[in-house]
Amino acid sequence: MRRADRPPLPPGPFLVVGLARSGEAAALALRARGEEVIGCDAGATAELEAVAGRLRDAGVEVDLDASGAHLLPTVRTLVKSPGVPRSAPAVAAARAARVAVIGELELAWRLLPNPFIAVTGTNGKTTTTEWIGHIHRAAGVPVAVAGNVGTALSTLIGAVEQDVTVVCEASSFQLEDTDAFAPEVAALLNLTPDHLDRHGSFDAYAEAKLRAFVRQRPGDVAVLPDELELELPGEARQVRFGESAAAGLWHGGGELRWDGLRLVAVDELRLPGAHNVKNAMAAAAVCLARGLDAEAVAEGLRSFGGVAHRLEPVAERGGVAYVNDSKATNVASTVVALRAYPGGVHLIAGGRGKAQDFSPLAPVVRERCAAVYLIGEDAAALAAALGGAGVPVVDAGNLGEAVALASASARSGEVVLLSPACASFDQFRDFEDRGERFRRFVLGRSKPDGPA
Repeated sequence: MRRADRPPLPPGPFLVVGLARSGEAAALALRARGEEVIGCDAGATAELEAVAGRLRDAGVEVDLDASGAHLLPTVRTLVKSPGVPRSAPAVAAARAARVAVIGELELAWRLLPNPFIAVTGTNGKTTTTEWIGHIHRAAGVPVAVAGNVGTALSTLIGAVEQDVTVVCEASSFQLEDTDAFAPEVAALLNLTPDHLDRHGSFDAYAEAKLRAFVRQRPGDVAVLPDELELELPGEARQVRFGESAAAGLWHGGGELRWDGLRLVAVDELRLPGAHNVKNAMAAAAVCLARGLDAEAVAEGLRSFGGVAHRLEPVAERGGVAYVNDSKATNVASTVVALRAYPGGVHLIAGGRGKAQDFSPLAPVVRERCAAVYLIGEDAAALAAALGGAGVPVVDAGNLGEAVALASASARSGEVVLLSPACASFDQFRDFEDRGERFRRFVLGRSKPDGPA
């Protein structure tokens, strides 16, 4: 498979706006190339002070508690971290002044001449991305997994050999800032409304996702579900996965098949739920379309055990299973999680709702839940949406109290499930922090008091 010719970076000096994981990695990568770099962030937390210290040690000038707009006259390119909206003062001012603006995903892709696989969609990205990486390892193919999964893509620059395949989870926040981005393989898993508070409309959100395909060329591969009816942009060869025998990778008779060849039986997969069957199909389609050995792909499908914070078993006590699904930051993902269990679910949900419609939760809550315990900023909106679901809905306030209440009510054979349907930033650093707190509460390592 070809390795695309990457366009050069726009000229420096560079201003990196937003110094979380991706911003720090971008600033360090640019500095390692000998570029003049300034970093700024509107926050001034202890964590950011630690980042600032590391950057200053590397020779990066850092300005905290500042928008960065005042620094624009001293730079020629602004590098935008994914968490920074386009409406941020420095970004808006840069565009108005015709200063080049580039996202961290675009920057890292231009500096990585590796075979590149991008995985996007509303739900299932992390699991599928990690599954693709796992299958490559099973096939003996050098691989690095990065992007929205937690490892910033820029950390791979200069750290991996050119024959290493890069598998990147690509969020809408990352893709909206792409310009020339053209992965050799791009996969779209699904597409439902999310992040409307950031993008403003479903159309704008979908447009951001589809930027993964826009500049693909003939010879590249685009993987997508057969039930998704949309006109995919770009010139890539399309490979479909789904329930139709016409799909390249299809599910029928309890088996996954590739061009008529049996790969695995569905009951051989270790991950629960119909959604994970789809994730497996997407991962297999990506790997087989780029020429990996079918037997190695089948073995990778069977042996993959999942990822942290996504339907992750934490403990079982008195016959009650405790499951961490903190990665479920939207309604569709929580619906999928609930459908992975036959019933008796004590659901912990809530957080920052991202302007979502919570009403689709009500039917599946009625069908699968014994009770719901609400936390966070949009607890009242969730309570209103679930008022007619016919199950107890309790405003627990914080996660520790929710775990305590659910544990007191759950009976043997039931499940206490953290699947928030909301972002975490009202009470936690991120979804990983939320999931780790849940784990500590369940295992008795934290007491159920305090804000979280």
